[in-house]
Amino acid sequence: MDKSKKITQRTEDFSEWYQDIIEEAGLAEHSVVRGSMVIKPYGYAIWENIQKELDSRFKDLGVENAYFPLFIPESFLKKEAEHVEGFSPELAVVTIAGGKPLAENLVVRPTSETIIYDTFKNWVSSHRDLPLLINQWANVVRWEMRPRMFLRTTEFLWQEGHTAHATAEEADEFSLKILELYKNFTEEFMAIPVIEGIKSESEKFAGAYKTYTIETIAQDGKAIQYATSHNLGQNFAKAFNIKFSNKNSQEEFVHQTSWGLSTRSIGALIMSHSDDNGLVLPPKIAPIQVVIIPFVGGNKELAERVNAKCQEIKSRLDQTGLLRVKIDNSDKNFGEKNYYWEKRGVPLRIEVGPKDIDKNSFIVSRRDLLQKQEVSEDTLVEFCVSMMTEIQLFLFHQAQNRVAKQVVKAENYEEFKKLLEEGNAVYAFWDGDPKVEERIKEETKATIRCLPFKKQNEVGNSLLTNKDGSRMCLFAKSY
Repeated sequence: MDKSKKITQRTEDFSEWYQDIIEEAGLAEHSVVRGSMVIKPYGYAIWENIQKELDSRFKDLGVENAYFPLFIPESFLKKEAEHVEGFSPELAVVTIAGGKPLAENLVVRPTSETIIYDTFKNWVSSHRDLPLLINQWANVVRWEMRPRMFLRTTEFLWQEGHTAHATAEEADEFSLKILELYKNFTEEFMAIPVIEGIKSESEKFAGAYKTYTIETIAQDGKAIQYATSHNLGQNFAKAFNIKFSNKNSQEEFVHQTSWGLSTRSIGALIMSHSDDNGLVLPPKIAPIQVVIIPFVGGNKELAERVNAKCQEIKSRLDQTGLLRVKIDNSDKNFGEKNYYWEKRGVPLRIEVGPKDIDKNSFIVSRRDLLQKQEVSEDTLVEFCVSMMTEIQLFLFHQAQNRVAKQVVKAENYEEFKKLLEEGNAVYAFWDGDPKVEERIKEETKATIRCLPFKKQNEVGNSLLTNKDGSRMCLFAKSY
């Protein structure tokens, strides 16, 4: 029996639609612990594909993986004033262990700068030890007030990179190199267009010198901070006494970066591509790229013939080494199987029945376009391989065209507010005054997502103050 429910339409209730997609695609479910989620096998398979691709790209830059403790002495966070102030509301603190009060409270990792840099001071002594390029795959805990699966959860999975460099120039260059890596990964692998830029002072990471970001726009016009790369300057180096002897035998503090991408990327994936029929996955990220669906009745002889042909097709597709293929041999009826895999966003479905075998051609369904076409058996393998590239590019360009329409320039504050209410993200000029930034946030609930790199040469009259020579910013309501 199919226990699925009807998916809420996006135009009816975008938030409910998002939750329905997660449930019906079998990605995750709520845990008994408030704000936490259970990532189900299909959802975790997507995360594993993200891990595999990113990990390879990090290692190409010379980054090595390590692992650091989950528990952090509370005093460590207090060593960098901005850092502890920025994270205090979100901290989970352990006060009792082994049935006894702890001599010092332990914070459950919200991010790992402090515990890692206490270690870095032991690993760095000479310029020969630099650059130090470390990444860890881990979980973190931040006590979210308004949790939403994948986008904001009390516990989530991520990677966090941490580096130490000899000069300020090297650190900034590396933080931007990582940002470009994130951008390329997101657009090439996830088929999600992003906007690169730098955060305003009020929106940057707590304790950072600069925060670079890539932002994406969901189908409802809200922004999602997809990944960030922070130039930490020497703030943490001074707090944790991370020094090295330079080439002139002079002692200096290192210059550092940190950077991360989390399971929020799956939330952005859902909100970028999915439709009212369920999840839509770009082929590169899809755990299953092609599903073969047998179509048989109660005739045992015909069933054996169909199943043999399914195995033959799977073997031919597997031999390419380019496709992840599954045969659905479940006891669901044919319609249920089709709907099951449609909701899970599998890029291609191949229907195999006795009549298809006799005709030497098969019906292939594209998930992205919800279209079917007949493909001859002789060209089936070539067709499936070529479709992976075509679907990947189509989904990226479709999202790119959508975002281009959703991000609109405002000439004045009234127009700015109107565009936001209509569900747009907005380009507008800002004079750099944090009081103006805060007023806009209070009045519209929109924040400066970034000062876009591609708009850095555009100047004009600021919102509210009308001050000339102001920088262009991306404003949006956000998740």
